[in-house]
Amino acid sequence: MAAKKNAAKRAQDTGGGKKVIARNKRARHDYFIDDTWEAGLVLTGTEVKSLRMGRASITEAWIEIDRAGEAWLQGATIPVYVSGTWTNHAPTRKRKLLLHNAELIRLGQKSREKGYTIVPLELYFSKGRAKIEIALARGKQAWDKRETLRRAQDDREARRAMAEWRKGKR
Repeated sequence: MAAKKNAAKRAQDTGGGKKVIARNKRARHDYFIDDTWEAGLVLTGTEVKSLRMGRASITEAWIEIDRAGEAWLQGATIPVYVSGTWTNHAPTRKRKLLLHNAELIRLGQKSREKGYTIVPLELYFSKGRAKIEIALARGKQAWDKRETLRRAQDDREARRAMAEWRKGKR
């Protein structure tokens, strides 16, 4: 008799889809996103189990590149695993990111420039592996944020007007 497969195993077998665990919605509001990368995460067993339960927060997180040229995820919260024992992890420990050397060099150079920072956008599972989408970003001023919101509202109103115009033509 075949055993039932959980969602993670089905996604891994089909080779598709990504199961989003956490999304940093404030990042796109607070920053201009210049470039994005997908990075792997070095996690412990209980962190993976906690992520599979869909529990994590990256809203207060940032990425640092140290002197050795390694990228670290700081400030992300992965709560302790409920069924864990003394082997549970620290919820806000720094976690190493897995990137290619050329990507690390480029990120390191750009992040040292004035106004640039590296922010996490999404934490997800892809083919059964925990991944994080990171972005090289420039901070927005208050007027930039207002302009972005104004533009989005204008686009929404234009789409609404077009939809009503199309309904009237029928």
